[in-house]
Amino acid sequence: MVTTPPATGPVATRVPEHTATPTTPLPRAERLRIGVLAPPWFTVPPERYGGIEAVVALLADGLADRGHDVTLFASGGSVSEARIVDRFGEPPTELLGRTDADVHHALLAFEHRDDLDVLTGHCGVAGIVIGELTGVPSLHTVHGTLSDGSAPLYERVMAAAPGACLASLTHAQRRPAPNLPWVANLPNAIDLDSHVLVEGADRTYVAWLGRMSEDKGPDRAIRVARSAGVPIRLAGKMLEPAERSYFEQHVEPLLGDDAVYVGEVDADGRNRLLAGARALLMPIDWDEPFGLAMIEAMACGVPVIANRRGSVPEVIEPGRSGLIVEDEDAMVEALRQLDGFDPRECRAAVEERFSPDAMVGRYEQALRRVLELSRADAARLPS
Repeated sequence: MVTTPPATGPVATRVPEHTATPTTPLPRAERLRIGVLAPPWFTVPPERYGGIEAVVALLADGLADRGHDVTLFASGGSVSEARIVDRFGEPPTELLGRTDADVHHALLAFEHRDDLDVLTGHCGVAGIVIGELTGVPSLHTVHGTLSDGSAPLYERVMAAAPGACLASLTHAQRRPAPNLPWVANLPNAIDLDSHVLVEGADRTYVAWLGRMSEDKGPDRAIRVARSAGVPIRLAGKMLEPAERSYFEQHVEPLLGDDAVYVGEVDADGRNRLLAGARALLMPIDWDEPFGLAMIEAMACGVPVIANRRGSVPEVIEPGRSGLIVEDEDAMVEALRQLDGFDPRECRAAVEERFSPDAMVGRYEQALRRVLELSRADAARLPS
């Protein structure tokens, strides 16, 4: 069954909005000219799907709010406190994954290299190579998994771009390629103001959020919920042909009155979905590099039950913000252990570790370190 998310039950109270910590303007001598290279496929911030774009939006705004001169290379239609430079008037979503579009966009950093002191890249290997060509010290965040066979590619790219530095999202993400030039671990953040914790709602089902793929396991989530006798509602991206095919073959046949796909949701739809959820299920079958859906659910007061893969042990605090399991049978059992979870504690776990202020501070420190490393390398060059 495919439908739209229904309204939740009565709402008792809402947690007050998170307030960002005021920042003192930087002295002029400490301000940096920072380039932020976003992927081109969706706007920054995204209207719906686009985890990287959501993180980049917080980063660019946060660096600008701290007094830096920030240039955001993003698709047309993006909105930011930073100066926006775009190649495409509208996001080229239909070209998603096309190398030519990716490189065409990333070359913006090269064309504006004289305006930058340092570059933070979020475009994968194309961004790393272009960043090296700029001659600007650069820090590139690896947003995807390296356990899918891409580690050797990164090793070759970094050999061709010896001046570039890398950042991971979690320490687990580094395991397939521990010898890459990692200089920082920079966990993602979410906009806490747009994630509402609703108390007093009638939490009668479990939820699944993600993209339609074998890795994310929407079909496994349905089987787990059904085995536990709990209804499930699923929301997720289904734009690419492979995602539509997976849905049609493996997910749609399992849908019914107790398993409803509500489509791809925006922020309001996500909040409505999570307001009625007892837990978020993540029966993943891949080494998750981070998993924004986990902290989105926690921020809405929903504990997460996830397989022990990739980033999961670094994100979930067992007994406070969720449970970590080994297989589907254990996930079914975990659904019977949710009574002790406090929604406010779930949200507090995100506020303490994954706030925008904390992430921006970590990036600022890492970018300054990249500049120091670049200066040290330059000082060692023969005169």
